[in-house]
Amino acid sequence: MALVLHAGKTNKNAFKALITAEYIGVEVKLVENFEMGVSNKTPEFLKMNPLGKVPVLETPDGPVFESNAIARYVARSKADNHLYGSTLIDYGHIEQWIDFASMEIDANIGKWFYPRRGFGNYLPPTEEAAIAALKRALGALNVHVTSNTYLVGHSVSLADIIMTCNLYLGFSQIMTKSFTSEFPHVERYFWTMVNQPNFKKILGEVKQAESVPPVPSKKPVAQPKETKPKAKDEPKKEAKKVVEKQPAKVEDAEEEEAPKPKPKNPLDLLPPSKMILDEWKRLYSNTKTNFRDVAIKGFWDMYDPEGYSLWFCEYKYNEENTVSFVTMNKVGGFLQRMDLARKYAFGKMLVIGAEPPFKVKGLWLFRGQEIPQFVIDECYDMELYEWKKVDISDEAQKERVNQMIEDCEPFEGEPLLDAKCFK
Repeated sequence: MALVLHAGKTNKNAFKALITAEYIGVEVKLVENFEMGVSNKTPEFLKMNPLGKVPVLETPDGPVFESNAIARYVARSKADNHLYGSTLIDYGHIEQWIDFASMEIDANIGKWFYPRRGFGNYLPPTEEAAIAALKRALGALNVHVTSNTYLVGHSVSLADIIMTCNLYLGFSQIMTKSFTSEFPHVERYFWTMVNQPNFKKILGEVKQAESVPPVPSKKPVAQPKETKPKAKDEPKKEAKKVVEKQPAKVEDAEEEEAPKPKPKNPLDLLPPSKMILDEWKRLYSNTKTNFRDVAIKGFWDMYDPEGYSLWFCEYKYNEENTVSFVTMNKVGGFLQRMDLARKYAFGKMLVIGAEPPFKVKGLWLFRGQEIPQFVIDECYDMELYEWKKVDISDEAQKERVNQMIEDCEPFEGEPLLDAKCFK
C-alpha cells in the first residue's frame, strides 16, 4: 500500500511530507478530490484523526496525524538517507530547529495571519506581541544562517524542509518585502530553499506577499433589506432563509464584540512634551551637510529633559566580539528587537575598533525619565548592556552625545567599524 496523504493541494503542512518524499525517493500520494470542511468531517476521516485536523497520512500500519510527525515518519521510511544527519549531534540539532520552526516561527506567523483572515478574534495587543516574538525569532534565525547555508550540516535536512514550509506561509501571505528586508540572511535562505528542485516541484513558483491582509471588519451583521409585503405564508420562509444563512456571521459578530479596548502604553499617559520625536527623526534623516550646526544644534533646541531621557549603553561582553560581521549582526538583531519601542525612542549604536575584539557602545533617547519597563521586559538584549543615564549638565557627557549622534570618527581614539541608527 502506498502512503496516502489526506490534505488539500495548497496545504503548507502537507508540503512537508511531500517534499520529504521527493528527497528520499518514496511515493506519497495526495488523496483525490479532498475538500476541506467536508472530507475531514466524514466518519472515515474521524477514525484516523478524531479532531478532524489535516493532514493525515494513511500507512499500511495505520494513520499518522500532526504534520511534523508525518514528515518524520516519511523521512524514516527509508533508512539510507541524509535528512537526519550522520551523527547524534546532527540529529539533536535537526530536532532543535524543527521545534524552533514550529514554536517560534509557525506559531507567531499564525497568531498574526489567521485572525486577519477571520479565523479567531482580531486583538491588536495579541498581534503586536506575535509580531514582536516573530521578529525576535527571525533575528535569531538571521544570525544563524549568516554563516550557514543550511540549518544543520552541509546539505538539506528535515529541519530545512519544515522551516521552509513554515516560512512559506509567512512569505507568501503576510510578510511583505518591507518586513523581511530586516532579515536579509533569512531572505537569502528562504529563496535558496524554495528554488531547490525538490522544493520547487511541490511549491511551484513562490511569490512574496505584496500587502498585509486587512483587519477584519467589525461592522454589525447586515439586516435583511425591507421588501414589499408578501403573502401570509412567505414571512416564515424568509425567516428560515435568514436563520440558515446568518448563523456563522452572527457568531463572528458576537465574538468580535468580546475584545476589550487596547490598553494604553504608560508612556502615552505622560504629560505632553515640547519635543516631537518624529520632528527630530526627520531633521536627523534630512540633514546632509553642516551636521553639527544643523542637526546637533536642532537636537538640543528640541530636547525636553523633563519629557525624555538620554542613556549610554555598552555591551558587557566585548571580549567576545572577535568576528566583525557577527558583531555587526548582533547589533542589527538588537535593533530589530527594539522595534516595539520605535514610537518612543531614538538610538545610535557604534561598533568600534580596527582589530578585534570590537567594542559595542550606544546612545538612546527614551520617552520618560527611565528606560521603559515594557522594553526591558520584551527585549532580552537589554540585559546584555550596561546602562548609564546621561547627565546633560556635564559638558563632557554632552559632547559624547554629540559625537555619537554624528558618528564622529575617530570615536574615543578608535575608528568606527560600523554605525547603526534606530529611528
